[in-house]
Amino acid sequence: MDAVLAVITAAAQVLAQEASGITGSINTVGYGLAAIGPGIGVGIVAGNAVQAMARQPEAAGMVRTNMFIGMALSEALALFGFVLFFLGG
Repeated sequence: MDAVLAVITAAAQVLAQEASGITGSINTVGYGLAAIGPGIGVGIVAGNAVQAMARQPEAAGMVRTNMFIGMALSEALALFGFVLFFLGG
């Protein structure tokens, strides 16, 4: 987990250096943070769906449908962060 945080921190620093001015840096870091949450959420949803399908294969269709709905809702948060990144800068 520490390696993941180190990579995220390094990526945020590189993007912050390339951004213009203090506002660009804040927007870049803000979008980076906005992308972390949905990434974790999609991973949790997919992992739990795979576990549920392995435990009850007969319910795989219903679980898969709910998995895609959960992933779409989580990815919507990333899209909001992406739009706000461009609106802010």
